[in-house]
Amino acid sequence: MKFTDGYWQTRRGISPLYAVEVDDVRVDEAAGTMTVYAPTAVIRGRGDTLNRPMVTVTYSSPMPGVVAVDVTHHAGAAASGPAFAVAGSEGFRPVVKVDESAGVLETGGLTVRVHRGGRWRVDFEQDGRLLTSSLPKSVGVMTAESGPQQGTSWVHEQLTLDPAEHVYGLGERFGPFVKNGQVVDVWNEDGGTSSEQAYKNVPFYVTSKGYGVFVAHPEKVSLEVASEVNTRVQFSVEGQSLRYYLVGGPTPKDVLRRYTALTGRPAKVPGWSFGLWLSTSFTTSYDEATVTSFIDGMAERDLPLSVFHFDCFWMREYQWCDFEWDPRTFPDPEGMLARLHDRGLKVCVWINPYIGQRSPLFAEGAAKGYLVRTTDGGVWQWDMWQAGMGLVDFTNPEATQWYLGHLERLLDQGVDAFKTDFGERIPVDDVVWHDGSDPRKMHNYYAHLYNEAVFRLLERKRGTGEAVLFARSATAGGQQFPVHWGGDCDSTYASMAESLRGGLSLAMSGFGYWSHDIGGFEGTPDPGVFKRWLAFGLLSSHSRLHGSGSYRVPWAFDDEAVDVTREFTHLKLSLMPYLGRLADEAHRVGVPMMRPMVLEFPGDRGAQPLDMQYMLGDALLVAPVFTPDGTVEYYVPEGTWTRLVDDAEGSHAATVTGPRWVTEEHGFTSLPVLVRPGTVLPVGARDDAPEYDWADGVTLRCFELPEGHDEVVTVPGGTGEDATFRVRRTADAVVVTTTDAPGEWGVELGGRQARATGAGELRVVVA
Repeated sequence: MKFTDGYWQTRRGISPLYAVEVDDVRVDEAAGTMTVYAPTAVIRGRGDTLNRPMVTVTYSSPMPGVVAVDVTHHAGAAASGPAFAVAGSEGFRPVVKVDESAGVLETGGLTVRVHRGGRWRVDFEQDGRLLTSSLPKSVGVMTAESGPQQGTSWVHEQLTLDPAEHVYGLGERFGPFVKNGQVVDVWNEDGGTSSEQAYKNVPFYVTSKGYGVFVAHPEKVSLEVASEVNTRVQFSVEGQSLRYYLVGGPTPKDVLRRYTALTGRPAKVPGWSFGLWLSTSFTTSYDEATVTSFIDGMAERDLPLSVFHFDCFWMREYQWCDFEWDPRTFPDPEGMLARLHDRGLKVCVWINPYIGQRSPLFAEGAAKGYLVRTTDGGVWQWDMWQAGMGLVDFTNPEATQWYLGHLERLLDQGVDAFKTDFGERIPVDDVVWHDGSDPRKMHNYYAHLYNEAVFRLLERKRGTGEAVLFARSATAGGQQFPVHWGGDCDSTYASMAESLRGGLSLAMSGFGYWSHDIGGFEGTPDPGVFKRWLAFGLLSSHSRLHGSGSYRVPWAFDDEAVDVTREFTHLKLSLMPYLGRLADEAHRVGVPMMRPMVLEFPGDRGAQPLDMQYMLGDALLVAPVFTPDGTVEYYVPEGTWTRLVDDAEGSHAATVTGPRWVTEEHGFTSLPVLVRPGTVLPVGARDDAPEYDWADGVTLRCFELPEGHDEVVTVPGGTGEDATFRVRRTADAVVVTTTDAPGEWGVELGGRQARATGAGELRVVVA
């Protein structure tokens, strides 16, 4: 939200108060806080303190490398929930020092320096390096003196940006990956992938300079990213106070590690979830025979399938949600689910948190107070999505258990996962929540309660590490309940690119796993779009074939689409020893599986703005093709990179040396997938399923290892035990030793292989 009219003036009707100077700095050693009292005018004498508003700014630290900042005008405002849950390090206290020149708080290499004397200035430093500053007119309290919002106040902070500094994140945003120059309202909406709206809004950004800012407010947060003051990021919230956290680095990857420690790490997801998911699609006509024909068709064509998803019409129309299989199309759901399990498949079904008036559950939920109420005591309803629908009130523990009880019945029938759709269109006017929550704060936070409830049920019923969602809406902290997908996109090359930008922005917001609808959702893609999207989708963390009014089985497009599906599905499944390690990193340290280039190459200016390519983990560069003729332009960082995928004709050189831009043409069975120099890539012995003993039969493929290279490679076990290998590069060979290999294993170097069984050593001579 903009409060100024150009650089010099305030917008008409807005009365500003700014922190102008420091009057006093007080330290609470027991609490580890430093509180700064800042009058809103220069104080020349005692008389100037009368009738003079003051802003109070308190600095603290919940854990090393993170600073909490609380900006307050009037402290007596009534507190209302919900609030983001934030972790801390038990017993941790920052170091606070105050003298005549400054108040200083130090925490894990991160320093806040509040200058005393002169105009307002606060510097945030990392190991002595200036990250950003709060300068005059940065800390402000704005009040509307006239107009429709008369009497409303906002609190804002502005933090400086360097001229070459890029800003990323703020949730799933489908526009340009670099947010500089944008106006962003953190407010969940069901707006598709072709607008400024987003399903997953996260008030957290990361910059290329190596720090992040988390605005800890679930209500609407308005950001002006170099779009009001060109050299600053402004963030504001309505009310009398503002809390934010400055998260130190020094690299963007370090920032994500700390941010997810603060707000929650992604849960571990089951190995089967990394296989290919196939859906009925949305409004298509289907029954058990249709489903069986799809599954048979995949098997007949050697297209490994892991999950079958039933979209909305597994329930009868107008009765969403009643959680009952439509008896006209699925008369024997328990038998059908058993038959699918017998074929080695997991089953996912679509749900949402809305209860249509024709659902038998509506009257029950209304009578028991399980649906969101209006201020006059009635049930909030509207006709969007389902006629007369109400909204489950997840702030009511009894309503939550009622809702989950119906899902538990489905799990007992044999359902394995839920697609938790919707959760964005949450009302804020004239509604009352069971626990008294502020409706403005519940708008974004609702998605968190909804997904958390369903995810915890799955954990309880299936076990930790076996729960998985396919969720659409989220906000800060929602990364704990994976997986999330990119929402409704068109079936075009442009929408494919929009989806990637959304996924990369979400990755910079702490989300470890991400997927999208292969082929696009709206409309029917032409075969070319579908085949290009297949390669991209099967080189994403999670892969789902899904659409709206048309099926997404590959043979519905052409025979080559079947070949593309087969090739890239087999490739992904063979990479499970590598992908399993990436998934473990996402869970343990909060680094996403799909990574923007800047996350792996923060010091490479050429990599910082890139949003049409990505790193799948730390080792694989992927550049999807977004053109009908197969032309792709991509950037290669420094070093000699080796091609993992190529056309059958071998039309491209086996290696590409950077840093430079490369332009190529690719057929449908190919796209740029390059292996980073210095990589030991574990490749599995199987490519027919995601769940197998990844270490048994593994091949360690070595790429451009420099002399002296020495690392320990851990191959996660999948269904077996982990194995560790020490890989060394001598002057004339690559030497690999292991003491815990579970079975056969091998080493590959430049096309030459050696294999062994169990503990031992292998040596492959460098050509």
